[in-house]
Amino acid sequence: MNSQREIIAGHLLRIGAVFLRPEDPFTWASGIRSPIYCDNRLILSYPIIRNDVEEGLAELVRQYFPQGEGLFGTATAGIAHAALTARILGWPMGYVRGSAKDHGRTNRIEGKCEPGQKVVVIEDLISTGKSCVESADALRAAGCRVLGVASIFTYNMKTGKETLKAAGLENYSLTDLEALLEVAVEYGYVDERGAKQVLRFAEDPGDPGWQEL
Repeated sequence: MNSQREIIAGHLLRIGAVFLRPEDPFTWASGIRSPIYCDNRLILSYPIIRNDVEEGLAELVRQYFPQGEGLFGTATAGIAHAALTARILGWPMGYVRGSAKDHGRTNRIEGKCEPGQKVVVIEDLISTGKSCVESADALRAAGCRVLGVASIFTYNMKTGKETLKAAGLENYSLTDLEALLEVAVEYGYVDERGAKQVLRFAEDPGDPGWQEL
């Protein structure tokens, strides 16, 4: 594993942040049966891996959004990653709630957010892209200029790409499903058939046909 995509993918597999189980699928809240499960919150419990991830996110921001002035994490999984990355960059940081508070100042956005401020959204996982778009919409409504998204992992789903494109958002991820499956097959986390099933699932999560491969 030489590339950053492969190194980060290996990290996620080793700690179980991404778990492949095509023979015994997970059930999502929607009822969809999935051969893959992702929980990047686990990264926070592994200091060396956490450092690699946050340094990687900081580099994505430096490379693709050098004019940025602040980071905003998506609630809830993106918050800690945004905070740690902001510390590396020396940038301001905040986060966007899933919905406005029902008390106090009824904030949707936590942290200083000024009209015209150039900001980057930090996300742990890109699937449908919905949470990114909702966060970006809230920031734009507050007057911020959203430059794009930096994320840890993306499924590269067609629906996710289309959702982000329609919202005018560019996403750059540390690793993706293709890199992860290459590493997973090489190190025995899944066999070739299982990898094909996961790829088929990602093409259309609502289609149970992947289980028949």
